[in-house]
Formats: sequence, C-alpha cells, structure tokens
Amino acid sequence: MAVDYLVIVVYLAGMLAMGWWGMRRAKSKSEFLVAGRRLGPAMYSGTMAAIVLGGASTIGGVGLGYQYGLSGAWMVFTIGLGLLALSVFFSARIARLKVYTVSEMLDLRYGGRAGVISGLVMWAYTLMLAVTSTIAYATIFDVLFDMNRTLAIVLGGSIVVAYSTLGGMWSITLTDMVQFVVKTIGVLLLLLPIAVVKAGGFAEMKAQLPTEYFDPLGIGGETIFTYVLIYTFGMLIGQDIWQRVFTARGDRTARWGGTIAGTYCLAYAVAGAVIGTAAKVLYPKLASPDDAFATIVKDELPLGVRGLVLAAALAAVMSTSSGALIACATVANNDIWARLRGIVRPEGEQHDEVKGNRAFILLMGLAVIVTAIALNDVVQALTVAYNLLVGGLLVPILGGLLWKRGTAQGALASVAVGGLAVISLMTAYGILANEPVYYGLLASLAAYVAVSLATRPTDAAVLAAWRERLAGRAPEPGTVSETVSEQVPAAQ
Repeated sequence: MAVDYLVIVVYLAGMLAMGWWGMRRAKSKSEFLVAGRRLGPAMYSGTMAAIVLGGASTIGGVGLGYQYGLSGAWMVFTIGLGLLALSVFFSARIARLKVYTVSEMLDLRYGGRAGVISGLVMWAYTLMLAVTSTIAYATIFDVLFDMNRTLAIVLGGSIVVAYSTLGGMWSITLTDMVQFVVKTIGVLLLLLPIAVVKAGGFAEMKAQLPTEYFDPLGIGGETIFTYVLIYTFGMLIGQDIWQRVFTARGDRTARWGGTIAGTYCLAYAVAGAVIGTAAKVLYPKLASPDDAFATIVKDELPLGVRGLVLAAALAAVMSTSSGALIACATVANNDIWARLRGIVRPEGEQHDEVKGNRAFILLMGLAVIVTAIALNDVVQALTVAYNLLVGGLLVPILGGLLWKRGTAQGALASVAVGGLAVISLMTAYGILANEPVYYGLLASLAAYVAVSLATRPTDAAVLAAWRERLAGRAPEPGTVSETVSEQVPAAQ
C-alpha cells in the first residue's frame, strides 16, 4: 500500500500548508472568523458542501445503504433538504445581519437577553459535533495503518487543530475546497461506478437482494420524519452552518451558492446509498454496516485509487471537524466567555482579537481530542446534542425571523422549556427514542407563543434596528470604519 500511503501523506501535508498560507491572510477578527465575508459563489458552494457532508454522511451514509438499500439515502438527503431550505428562504437575511454567532442574532432581534443561555446550548452542540467527527479518524487510520485508536484520534485531531488555529476560517475555507474536490473525485467519480460494476450492475444487485432494498421508503416513515426534524431543521439553525453563511460575499452568493451545495448533497446521498447496496451484494455478512465503506475500498479498489478514496473519507471527516471546531471556539469566546466577564471595550481601542480567537480554537481543539479519546458511544452523544439544538433553539430562532410579536421573555422560555423537556424525555424514553425531539419541539413552541403573547411586545426601537440590519442598511455593531475589502466589528 505504499502508493496509497503516499497519497494520504501528501494530502495531510497539503492541509497543513493551507493552514500556514491562511495564517497570512487572517489579520482581523472578520478575516479570522468569517473569511472577511467575501467568498464568491464557487468557493462558497464548495466549502458549504464540504462542511455538511462529513464522516457520518460518507461512512454512515454507505452504512445505511448497506443496511436498508436505497432508502438509506434519507439521512443525508434530509441534510441536503435543510441546506436548500436555508439557502432559499433564510440565507440572504442571515448574511445581511453581519454577525458572528447565532446568539448575536438572537440578541439583535430580542434586545440582548438571550445570548449566554443560547450560547451554552449551541456550544454543547458544536463541541459534540467536533468530537464525533474526530472519533471517525480512528476508523480511517485503522484501515490505512492499523493504528491504535487513541493515536489515530490524536494524529487526525492535531492536524485539524493545527491548520484551524493558524488561519481560522481562511485556512478552513482553503482546505475545505481541496476536500470538496477530493470527495467529488473519490466518492462520486471513482468509488460509485467501481462499486456498481464490481457488484455486477444494477440488474445483478436487484437479483441478489430483497425487493425492500429498492423501496425509496423502506427505511420507514417515522425514521424519515425524525431525520427531517433533526437534520433538516438542524441545518437551519446550527452555528457551524450559519458561520459559513456569514462568509458569503453577498445575498446572491448565499442564496445560489447554498442552493448548488444543497443539490450536491442530494446527489451525494443517493451515491452513498448505492455504494452501500453494492457492498451488501459483495459482502452480505459484515459485522457492522459501518464497516461497508472501509471494506469495499480496501478490497475492491486498485492501488492509488484506494488511497484517493480513503483520502476522500478523511476529507469528509476533516471538513466537518474543522467547521465544528471553529464554531465551538467562536461561541465559547464571543457568546460565553466575553459575556460572563462583561468585557466592553471603548470604541476604537486597539485589541488583538485574532490572538484571542486563535487561543480559543487551540483550547477547544484540545478539549475535543481529550473528549474523543474518553468517549465511547458517539451516536448517543450526537443525538443528545441535536435534540438539545432543535428542541431548545429552533423555535426562538425561526420565530425571531418570521414572527414580529415574539419577545425576549418568550425566547428564553422557549429555550428553557424545550431544553428541559428534551432532557427529561430522553431520561424517560431513552436517548435514541424519537419522542424527546417531537414533544420537546411542541413544548418549546407552546412556551414561546404563550409567553410572547403574555408579555409586552419587543421595544419598537429594537425592532426598527433589527429591520435595518435585515435589509442590509446598517453596519456591523460597533463599526468604527469600513473599507471595500474589510469591515472592522466592535470589540467584545
């Protein structure tokens, strides 16, 4: 496997080189956290597709195809639907807000009272998303080098932490573009057709497998509905996704670039399910469905191609991991630490915010690696994170964008009631049950509407400022001066 090893080593070295190059561009908070808000359509759509299609979408998507056939595409398909909905209906308004975090959006809309609580929920979600992505390195490096689990997590995690810390969003954007190209070539253009041919073509696949493997709804209506609630709605409100929207150069870039990325996700979903179905024909008795990807790559692909496809899997994991890491660090620094310390700097005071955000990425990266080493059941951990995200934050975020009668008290009640309902229901029904997110969302919605109607409407001045921001007619908060290439936001 010397050729395969060489491909992987060159790829990893390239990621570090991108991080070093990005460091030279990230000279301000805007450049470091949101790439200066100036990505064009091609780069925006590529990086957006890269972050949402991680290890779960690649290795897990193929595993679902192995277990359920073509209907195994639904998990990744609902991710694509969520990205399409975000891009078409909300992305332009989100991009015009010129903020850095979801909690900042809530503060602008409701008058500055929801930041820390919503930040804690978002931090827990992004942390666990980064952890579960980091654990996936163990699977890939085990196939490549028969490496110890802990060493694999440390190696893969350290590379992501290194390039993310060096250049922030610029480094992550550059590496994500490379990862997008590698995933497209490795999974869609190489592994997909080779897997189908090795399985004897679609006719042979249909002859070898039960008919339910080719039923689009074979995975079950309730499962599909749960995927929609968790993943489609999760795409609408996650800090990792919003932070990419903030990088768009303008409204059209956010809308059309995101639409292209969402459409790409739909194709990727189908490809993963087909590859998994082909693997079922070739290896009908694997110990775990999640072994399907690694097995078909290791046994069926030629030298060099195998290394590229494994690099594609590594790219999928790294893109999600780095995106979740910078999101986690941004929330921890801007929404939690700065607010708890009550940091308010005089306008115009010089302060190296890049250094502070870089330190938080390094700190959160170390926390992610340590947690990944200690954690065993990643599926349950990620389920808890998504349930809290959707159950606690979906209603106040979408309510703030769509309903002007929503109030700060209603938003806080919605976060508290929805979050507590999800936690208590997971205790009662089990972490992997569907009921917690169902009833948690209903409780959050009821609390939001009832408390908002029972309290005084949001101050007219706050709503007027909010409308100005949504229309793109106001600068970033605390801006002292602006240039064509860069805007200088208020220091925390």
